[in-house]
Formats: sequence, C-alpha cells, structure tokens
Amino acid sequence: MPRVKRGTKRRQRRKKILDRASGYFLTKSKLYRAAKEAVERGLKFAYVGRRQKKRDFRSLWIIRIGAAARIHDLSYNKFIHGLKLAGVEVDRKILADLAARDAAGFAALAEKAKAALEA
Repeated sequence: MPRVKRGTKRRQRRKKILDRASGYFLTKSKLYRAAKEAVERGLKFAYVGRRQKKRDFRSLWIIRIGAAARIHDLSYNKFIHGLKLAGVEVDRKILADLAARDAAGFAALAEKAKAALEA
C-alpha cells in the first residue's frame, strides 16, 4: 500500500484555519496551533451567540411593548392577555415595531385588548 503524506489536504485544512484566524492578535493569526485553538473558541462563542441573540431580541421586544402598553394604562401582561382574548394573533416582533413606529395602530390594538378584558 502506498504511503500517504497528505501534502495538499493538510495545507488546505491549515490554510482554512489561518484564513478564519486573520485579524486575531499576534500568534493567534500566524501560528497554526494557536490559530486553531482561537478559531475553535471563536466558533463556540458564535454558536452560543446565535442562541442568545434570539433571547435578547425577544426581551427587547417585550420591553418596547410593555412601555407602549403603559401609555395606554395597561401592563404588558394584561395587554398580551387582552389580545389573546380578542383573537388577535400578532407576534411580539410586529407588536414592538408597531409600538415604535405606528402609535395609532398600537393604540387601536390597545383598545381591542381593553375591550376584550372588560367583556
């Protein structure tokens, strides 16, 4: 069986790691072993960050909706409950956008929520 030296494959794999590490500080962007550790660590943070991003945006939307609901004398909790009772199925992302950009549209939804809570 012939001997395999892995010349091109090894070079391709190392080049890919060093390309990903470009911009890292000192040896982390130049030496393969240090670059490999730094890239793996960075990829781990990126994986976690993609999940945290979803949480962060949802909490931001909730804060915006709650602030706009308070203007109409509703807590966030009562506002969302009122919308569910009224049969309005709008997600928090759209509600937060309405709260920030379309005050009249949000006011209409707040009135629907209040009416549903009183009924």
